[in-house]
Amino acid sequence: MSTLKLPPEEQLKILKRNCVDLVSEEELLERLKSGRPLRVKLGVDPSRPDLHLGHAVVLKKLKQFQDLGHQIVLIIGDFTAMIGDPSGRNTTRPMLSREEVLQNAKTYAEQAFMILDKDKTEIRYNNEWLGRMTFADVVKLASKYTVARMLEREDFAKRYAEGTPISISEFLYPLAQAYDSVAIQADVELGGTDQLFNLMVGRKIQEEYGQQPQIVMTMPIIEGTDGKLKMSKSYGNYVGFTDEPKDMYGKIMSIPDELIVKYARLLTDADEDFLSKMEKEINEKTVNPRDYKMWLAREIVRQFHGEHAAKEAEEYFVTVFQKKEIPDEMPEKVVEPGEYNIVELLFNLGIGTKSEIKRLIMQGGVYWDNSRIDNFKTTVSVVSEHILRVGKRLFIKIAANQKR
Repeated sequence: MSTLKLPPEEQLKILKRNCVDLVSEEELLERLKSGRPLRVKLGVDPSRPDLHLGHAVVLKKLKQFQDLGHQIVLIIGDFTAMIGDPSGRNTTRPMLSREEVLQNAKTYAEQAFMILDKDKTEIRYNNEWLGRMTFADVVKLASKYTVARMLEREDFAKRYAEGTPISISEFLYPLAQAYDSVAIQADVELGGTDQLFNLMVGRKIQEEYGQQPQIVMTMPIIEGTDGKLKMSKSYGNYVGFTDEPKDMYGKIMSIPDELIVKYARLLTDADEDFLSKMEKEINEKTVNPRDYKMWLAREIVRQFHGEHAAKEAEEYFVTVFQKKEIPDEMPEKVVEPGEYNIVELLFNLGIGTKSEIKRLIMQGGVYWDNSRIDNFKTTVSVVSEHILRVGKRLFIKIAANQKR
């Protein structure tokens, strides 16, 4: 699809879908009417090595711009990641070393191309321009924004009011991100709703450097599999791009029913008629939400791993969790015959810390030979082969060492 083949008004309708903030619709339509490919920017800081479905929300919007014929610019923040984005933080973020950042950055672009078209994506690293700035350049950039404006940002204002330290480097972060837009002459910048302030700083700084201010577009932040906190590796409630198909499918099946429509709207290409029907039937309880959740899990696995893997993941889920059957294949651990405290056994198998294992047991998440363990003082006997299940998805065959 090319920009020239689709009228600006139709492009706008596609691009507006699911957006939270659009500053401004009139400006975006005006630039679409110019007929030239727009330069559309997304910046990602490789503070962690892997991407999850929370990142996919914005990447899929970026892909829409790409499919419409616009130029996508993916900025890997190899410089800004060393500062750390203070968005949503109530303490100063620890600074990363350049070695950590470069190691993380290796996987970022590769995983982004699971959604974006690699051949049509411009990849830039912001150390290219930020790393070359002199102290005089930084002072010049800093002079273009005031402390009062910086303290309008909610998290900064809260920390300042509470007397919580804010480092000068944190004030520099939004300016550095804004200068990225100057360096690549961005027409549009995308981000999550937590990025609105930073993106708006970009508009101001572009004007200060004599450029037309970028259009700002934010996308919703999705909750993780717990349905409460935003998806994050820090919270352990994430679904990663590179999760195994069975794990990805199982994690989607674990989300609360209230998130099915939101996930479907933001993470799939389902049309609005289908989504409206889904929402209506779930709300009116005329369908089992599990059926739509299985469709959602299958569709997300298909996007990242293909049709065959999605089908296998669903078959595995149905066999193990709906029919309560044991999977044909599972990891096997050989241990010496004897009596074992269940906590010690799981700890030695590398399942987690002892406190984590005790919590799992108290939550009813540990089974030995299909019998639930409800006391962390329980002793189990290893005499032949046994099936250990931890949580909903982890099965381990425990085999007694028969060697004499």
